[in-house]
Amino acid sequence: MTQAPGPTRQQALSTPKAAGLAGVVFAVLLSTAMVLARIALPEGGGGEDLTVAQGERGALQTATELVPFAGIAFLWFMGALREHTGEAEDRFIATVFLGSGLVFVACLFGAVAAAGTVLDAEDPTGFGRHFAYTLLTTYGMRMAAVFVLATSTLGRKLRVLPRPLVVIGTVAGLLLLVVGSSVPYCELVFPTWALLISLYILRIARRSA
Repeated sequence: MTQAPGPTRQQALSTPKAAGLAGVVFAVLLSTAMVLARIALPEGGGGEDLTVAQGERGALQTATELVPFAGIAFLWFMGALREHTGEAEDRFIATVFLGSGLVFVACLFGAVAAAGTVLDAEDPTGFGRHFAYTLLTTYGMRMAAVFVLATSTLGRKLRVLPRPLVVIGTVAGLLLLVVGSSVPYCELVFPTWALLISLYILRIARRSA
């Protein structure tokens, strides 16, 4: 029986390049959206004054427009990373990796939809603002923490990530899991980690070219 030919060298290199580029796009877009959302809805929009100033409305509008593209880039990043691990991946950890990533994207899109109600409502209430803030910084970031920890575990077991990146990922995952929304802008740890992973993958792809 004839064995199916393996991937060509060009095809093998396209996956890490795609993962790296998608990760960079995701990190930049999500970081920008998070900063803009923090400016528009500080601490979840709590307090008596629920009005959204014109400048804050513009920042929130920009953030909601960026997030869908960040989510798409993250899905591509996930798929390319999973392909990069190959068939030797641990099924249990890979399931956690895939599940946490998909739930994170769902939380991300849900938070944007909730934030959109603040823009559309003529007399906004605190519910939409608080719901968007909580969904992203509490639930979304917890799923992001699980994704980071699962990726770091796969990187360590399969030796596809260097030890410093595994350590950084473990620390970042625990920070997101434990601290969560308690510290302002702590959620930026996730896109920063994704950027580091992406730059490493691009570096490896360049060396292999």
